[in-house]
Amino acid sequence: MAKKRRPQSQAAAPQIKDGEVPVVGAREPCPCGSGRRYKACHGRAAAHAATALVQRPFEGLPGECDWVALRELVPAATAELTLKGGLPEGVPSVTLATVLPMAWPALRRDNGAIMLGLQNDTASGDLSRDLADILQRALTAEPGTPVPAARTAPDGPRLQDLLDADAAFEPTVHTGFEFWVENPENATGEVAASLERANAAAIPTARIPGLEGAYWCEAPDKNHLRWVTGYPEEQLLDALARLHVAGATSLGENTRLVGSFRAHGLVVPVWDLPSSMSADDVAEPAAAFAERLAKALAEDAPLSPEERRARGGLTNRQVTLS
Repeated sequence: MAKKRRPQSQAAAPQIKDGEVPVVGAREPCPCGSGRRYKACHGRAAAHAATALVQRPFEGLPGECDWVALRELVPAATAELTLKGGLPEGVPSVTLATVLPMAWPALRRDNGAIMLGLQNDTASGDLSRDLADILQRALTAEPGTPVPAARTAPDGPRLQDLLDADAAFEPTVHTGFEFWVENPENATGEVAASLERANAAAIPTARIPGLEGAYWCEAPDKNHLRWVTGYPEEQLLDALARLHVAGATSLGENTRLVGSFRAHGLVVPVWDLPSSMSADDVAEPAAAFAERLAKALAEDAPLSPEERRARGGLTNRQVTLS
């Protein structure tokens, strides 16, 4: 009897590296050629990578607090990025943008400049790795094309590997999305209509000078100050409780610290402000509060019973965005 031959499809199946294995259906054969189903082979690692959350994806980057604010709070802003080793030939600049048209992950302009979108859904639990993958693909994209979404390799570089850690991170807040196009004053037709719709939905927002991560925004009934802080959470909550009991959390008449939320591993205190209080009006009292907070953070005495109750109230009103 002739020896049973191995099916040709399996014998010739190519072996691919992990980073090259495409996504297929869970019950389909894994494209790596192992002969197992995708869910039992490379799909298992992909599922793990998608659920393993990095709590502070921007930790170690200059301006971590502003990165979080631009991701979660600010509708329209840009910031120039500096790559390690400088820009490749044909790439005049790399700009981070809060959001891009059609929610594109990135865009390579006609002149070769790159815009990297920050407010996008990502496939893995490491936002820094996802953005680094998008940036790398944008660097090799054809000029005049958007960069599509794609699955990120679990062992790929992170933003911390690609960006210059010594370069300043200085966001510019915009009143609208004219930065989407190179010559917005000449926009017509659907481009002009898209800009008008996007601008109408943007909440007026301003950065508070001198306070990293602090942003004023205008709302219909009241304004707000939202300050992304880089302090350890337990230490910050203790300090806020001390200041609350001392009556020192106010930013002026009819202002109130209403609570805080967590975003990407950082705590964001929030104040209600009267609708008449502008960003310029809140800048000086916010700076004065920052000084009071620094002193409270330096205290290490145990909290009093009243301060513990205040801290409990702050904790109960805290929510997590991401």
